[in-house]
Amino acid sequence: MRVVIDVAPLSHVRTGVGNYIRGSLRGLVEAGGADVVAFAPASRAGRRRIEAALDGVDVERRLPVVPAAHALRTAWSRAGAPPVERFLGPFDVLHFSDWMYPPQRAGLRSTMIHDLVPLHFPDWVHVRTRRMHGAKYRHAARTCDVVVVNSRFTGDDVAATLGVDPSRIHVAYPGIDDAFTAEGRRAEGEYVLAVGTLEPRKNLGVAIEAAQRLGVELRVAGSPGWGGVEAHGATWLGYSTEESLAALYRGAAALVYPSRFEGFGIPVLEAMACGAPCVVSAHPSLDEACGDAAVRVDPDDPDAVAAGIERAFSDRDGLAQLGFAHARRFTWLENGRAHLEAWS
Repeated sequence: MRVVIDVAPLSHVRTGVGNYIRGSLRGLVEAGGADVVAFAPASRAGRRRIEAALDGVDVERRLPVVPAAHALRTAWSRAGAPPVERFLGPFDVLHFSDWMYPPQRAGLRSTMIHDLVPLHFPDWVHVRTRRMHGAKYRHAARTCDVVVVNSRFTGDDVAATLGVDPSRIHVAYPGIDDAFTAEGRRAEGEYVLAVGTLEPRKNLGVAIEAAQRLGVELRVAGSPGWGGVEAHGATWLGYSTEESLAALYRGAAALVYPSRFEGFGIPVLEAMACGAPCVVSAHPSLDEACGDAAVRVDPDDPDAVAAGIERAFSDRDGLAQLGFAHARRFTWLENGRAHLEAWS
């Protein structure tokens, strides 16, 4: 089976979506049974980022360099021509992600939906994200044979909101990259940790208020975002590599994750795999990431978040053991197998 995977999001600094794409490629290769083609029209700088992200991943790469890559991908998707076979030859599956929905002549048509935040909460996303994803959701719901989601919560949301037949929806949970283990370097100091791009949905202000109530340092690992969100009152570390992020998880007294809405919540799993107790929003979109291994709190109540952090401090060892057991359930190999089953 020849499977073409859209890897365009890897042309930018990797966050959750990019990490999911890279992990899925690794899982597909490990699972076997498919010849995988990583495809993306990209700028020269974007291609370099994709190549770096795919280092060590044994897939065929079709990464044509084009000017104004984002505009070209958008125009191509809207125009519905020419078909992608003109550039890649025949294939059995075309699986596209967040940034384009290229036309095809034949083969199974598949897409990935990580969440429906742009539809439910348009003020929480950048206007370009809202415009781009809205068009993709409508197109995917109408034309795709398979819709892959990262959680059962998202799958139910896709069925209810987009009207997709549940038989077309398949869950492929994320895995955990090899860097995230309890063994290895630990960041120094006494602190709690928040992880995520600086944007309204991540609810960083509540984490800052909770940490200030307790008189503990809050360190924030995440890229600059939008919406005027800044890390005033916390120690902002900016974007962190996997190795440095793993060290931060290991050294943290707790991970604080008060997000208002997620597709899944990969940082929760990463923190658990590194032995950090987790204090996480009680929103049901995070149920599957947490299992029974996290302290759940009202994400809009700084006092509740502060109390959750105190509970994590007092029950660190117990929460760490629950977290290790829960995180072990999630692997990229199982993710790859879930994709293959969805396409079979």
